[in-house]
Amino acid sequence: MTTSLFSTPLISIVSDLSTNMSAEQRYQRLLQQLCRIFPCDSSALLKFENHCLIPLAIKGLSEDTLGRRFMVSEHPRLALILASDQPVRFAADSDLPDPYDGLIDSDNGPLLVHDCLGVTLFIDGMPWGVLTLDALVAGTFDKINPVQLNTFISLTAATVKAAGLIATLEQRVRYATQTCLKENAAHDMIGESECMRNLRNEISIVAPSELTVLILGETGVGKELVARRIHLESNRADQVMVYVNCAALPESIAESELFGHCKGAFSGAVSERAGKFELANGGTLFLDEIGELPLSIQAKLLRTLQNGEIQRVGSDRHIKVNVRIIVATNRNLLQEVAAGFFRPDLYHRLAVYPIQVPTLRERGKDILLLAGAFLEKNQQRLGIKKLRLDQDAKKALLDYHWPGNIRELEHLLSRAALKSASPENRQADFITISLAYLDIVPEPLNYPKHNVLPDTTITSSQPIDFKNAVDDFQRQLIQQQLAANQGNRAATARRLGLDRGNFHRLLKRLQIDVES
Repeated sequence: MTTSLFSTPLISIVSDLSTNMSAEQRYQRLLQQLCRIFPCDSSALLKFENHCLIPLAIKGLSEDTLGRRFMVSEHPRLALILASDQPVRFAADSDLPDPYDGLIDSDNGPLLVHDCLGVTLFIDGMPWGVLTLDALVAGTFDKINPVQLNTFISLTAATVKAAGLIATLEQRVRYATQTCLKENAAHDMIGESECMRNLRNEISIVAPSELTVLILGETGVGKELVARRIHLESNRADQVMVYVNCAALPESIAESELFGHCKGAFSGAVSERAGKFELANGGTLFLDEIGELPLSIQAKLLRTLQNGEIQRVGSDRHIKVNVRIIVATNRNLLQEVAAGFFRPDLYHRLAVYPIQVPTLRERGKDILLLAGAFLEKNQQRLGIKKLRLDQDAKKALLDYHWPGNIRELEHLLSRAALKSASPENRQADFITISLAYLDIVPEPLNYPKHNVLPDTTITSSQPIDFKNAVDDFQRQLIQQQLAANQGNRAATARRLGLDRGNFHRLLKRLQIDVES
């Protein structure tokens, strides 16, 4: 009877091997069958990469677990499991900290694990990752049949191997860059929302081409991360990627920074200097905040893009360059073109393949995955025990509008981690971050929604001075947002998605009282 009951889930697992589904779906189905066969409150499948164990599928654990990266050197239980070729079980009174303490989902708050079992999965004789089972009641795993467990482990390894082979076949075209992507795991994009899957798909489409990419999105959404991912998945992945922040380029030296200069070309040019285009030759040039580039430099950039050659300041010689261009901005470049702040011909040269990076508020539960990753990084940085979010804190993170996007989330959690790491809290098995530690200010009822603009209806039949009309629109919008933020210029700049320096310059140009 026991064998019959056991065989049914096994048949389902074997059937899944031939079913058309993603690797993530296979792994999740695997854990569902695991919890049917063996008594446990939670389980996880983690892959071993770059000295870390990365959760690929979880059951019964908090959603932010998927965003965490468990450094093996920081977690002795996981290290012992990974070092063994046999299942490893830890006594209920083991003094080794459990990596999942406080992460088991429960309506009664975070709970401690009391029974823990883990096993290393080997693929072709090499450790691929680990499978873990945890229970809240000590002795839960006493009656596990070792034959059944070993059989399930073998099928798990087969499932993992099959999923890997299928994924390899599906991604054969871009598999050559996979090693580079793994080595740059710090630049990986965390998130499983629909908009993030669409973003990854857009990247995979355009990356192998040589097309110029225009990355659009609010401040703090991770546009630089997208640019790096495009480079790493391109045919230039083994070449350099040069970064330029156009907003930080004073007009007086912008041409020299981009195109280089000759000795004596201007006061202070005591030697020859290669510009960013020459440094990026053969690779990728990423021009961040392209909307801040002065008009005089825009003309020179356009000429370079048209001819594929540069001219150093003070030189008559033309230098051929072979550079893939990626640009990013948080501005609406079409509005900038209409207002006369951006060249239309340059815009069309740059907007060959536009990619919109979603805001954090559009990404749903990705917020918790990102929170898990940031908390794991903070507990390592601060040298403290496990950081956990309580249910109210999670709800607050999901409900907040995130005007500063991912950058704001990272900074907010860094502050919360620091404030929660009091001497008394450090003695606990884990540190719980409650809503009190999160300096989240709820959005006022009369707060203008992010995409609501002032009424710009023009009823006059007289000729319109377009530039002045645009200035009036910008002036009205800024004054509205300043009022909504009680005159806080930094908060207003964040709300409008503007760099603070650029925002102050805009206030000055529009003659808006900066003390208002």
